[in-house]
Amino acid sequence: MLEISHLTRRFGDLTAVDDVSFTVPPGQMIGFVGGNGAGKTTTMRMVMGLLAPNTGEVRWQGAPITAAVRRHTGYMPEERGLYPKQRIIDQLVYLARLRGAEAVAARAEALDLLDRFGLAARAKDHLEKLSLGNQQRVQIAAAVMTQPDLLILDEPFSGLDPDAVHAMADLLRDHAARGVPVLFSSHQLDLIDRLCDGLAILAKGCLVAAGTADELRSRGRVRHRLAMDADVGWVRDLTGVRVDDVDGTTALIEFLETGAENSLLAEALRRGTVHELTRLRPSLGEIYQEVTA
Repeated sequence: MLEISHLTRRFGDLTAVDDVSFTVPPGQMIGFVGGNGAGKTTTMRMVMGLLAPNTGEVRWQGAPITAAVRRHTGYMPEERGLYPKQRIIDQLVYLARLRGAEAVAARAEALDLLDRFGLAARAKDHLEKLSLGNQQRVQIAAAVMTQPDLLILDEPFSGLDPDAVHAMADLLRDHAARGVPVLFSSHQLDLIDRLCDGLAILAKGCLVAAGTADELRSRGRVRHRLAMDADVGWVRDLTGVRVDDVDGTTALIEFLETGAENSLLAEALRRGTVHELTRLRPSLGEIYQEVTA
């Protein structure tokens, strides 16, 4: 397990990360969410030892994280770090050997990853000859070389086409399935909703919410959708009901009092045919808007 415990980082008078704590359990993917400047990249750099925290610590398996652990961590930085004038296969092998891999094994793994991303035929090309999206695929391959024990990925899906997103998602699932903790940041909340076991949300350097998607949904507003065969504008006159929206025969509502649901249903049945009265599952986008407002 990766534990991020009370991390704080200041740059002069600016507190970029303010007492942030959360965990990344083994075999789980945790989405790291926040607006530009929220502190996600700074937090990831502290995890990787690229920045020293002013206070707090990063722990791995209950002990302070070490350089040896970081050597076996797959890290994808915000600013990509590959060599544009070097052949793709050569630099993937080189990076793997820095982590202790044998050259033959590293080459085989690199070719397998490039094939997975549809780039096997470009293995001997210089990186600069690839499109930006394909360069991103190579950067991802570099991060996961040598079967790392931990993955820290800063915006890994940025710039990828749908096929590459699908391949990347499968790759992350494979690593999580073998027990690897995965922390990745993204602005694509729908993608995080599909992939992640949990999430941590930052706003202005502070952790404003963390937990599984279901835990976070349970803390938010519970809304229902009412659909009938007749106009439902009358719901605005009911007590114990907050109306978010009415559109002809459909309304989005929140029950504020115990028993209000039964009262609404009884009135609706008196007025016509009820096609639907459904509890809505809030999206992560809605949760994010609530906790960062």
